[in-house]
Amino acid sequence: MNRITMRSLAALASILPLAGALAQGTAQTYPGKPIRWIVPSSAGGANDVLARIVGQKLTQAWGQQVIVDVRPGAGGIIGSDLTAKAAPDGYTILIVAPGYALNPYFYKSLPYDTLKDFERVTVLANAPNVLVVHPSVPAKNVKELIALAQSQPGQINYASSGRGTGGQLCAELFQSLAKVKMVAVNYKGAGDSTRAVVSGEVGLLFSATGAVLPMAQAGKLRMIGVSGRQRSALLPDVPTIEEQGLRGYDYLGWYGVLAPAKIPRDILGKLHAEMVRAVRSSDVIERFAQFGFEPSGNTPEEFTALVQSEMARWGKLLRAIGVQPE
Repeated sequence: MNRITMRSLAALASILPLAGALAQGTAQTYPGKPIRWIVPSSAGGANDVLARIVGQKLTQAWGQQVIVDVRPGAGGIIGSDLTAKAAPDGYTILIVAPGYALNPYFYKSLPYDTLKDFERVTVLANAPNVLVVHPSVPAKNVKELIALAQSQPGQINYASSGRGTGGQLCAELFQSLAKVKMVAVNYKGAGDSTRAVVSGEVGLLFSATGAVLPMAQAGKLRMIGVSGRQRSALLPDVPTIEEQGLRGYDYLGWYGVLAPAKIPRDILGKLHAEMVRAVRSSDVIERFAQFGFEPSGNTPEEFTALVQSEMARWGKLLRAIGVQPE
């Protein structure tokens, strides 16, 4: 028995270095096959645009196809759940906006844990939203829109990409500060909600600039306010919502990348390094600017801190105005 035990231990000792070498080799050869990049909102929105711009850059750098997989619905929960349950090997990643951090305040039960079931890779870009209305809406600025909403409480509809998404956060903040009541009409993603306003099905929308700029330029939408504290470089003639009298109004969208929890640290490091390199390259910066995005590229730790601060800030507001999880 002792002889067999010693042989077993000797065999195990010879295998351990090989296992370590194999694990190291996996990280060294990553990526060795195509990467699936899940977009949890409809095609044509900010998440989709960013994933395609950066995904193309990653494909060029790695020689492996980055496949954008659009999985809209439920305020991003469907695509997020797919990612949370995927193998933590770096071959499934997810792009998210602030709604990812706020879904716990809108939904009683999520199929994943917002913090524990993901590793945060980096924030790709930041961008304010822009308030747009259908040309038939009789409001040319924020003051006129507030007056209109006050005269028709609960009768003005706004398009949203779902509960907890950036568009709804902007609308909730607007209603809270302006003391008006509007009604959310939820769609599967930014592309669908934009089309609803363009068609006149819904009167207004808070959206990432790039998703609505072509329609505004074509006269199919009217831009009346920017959500950030400063005017957008892409829209220098559109005043901020705050400078039009709604003091304290400030929303800056961010778009970040997640991977399933327990992804090996060295693979996470490779993802982070290549994404930062991509968003800071001159051609990507130029393409971002066309859509109103400013490149970021922060660390996983900084991204996690951002999510935690967003949860605290917006959670306080949502509780204060009586938003209840469903």
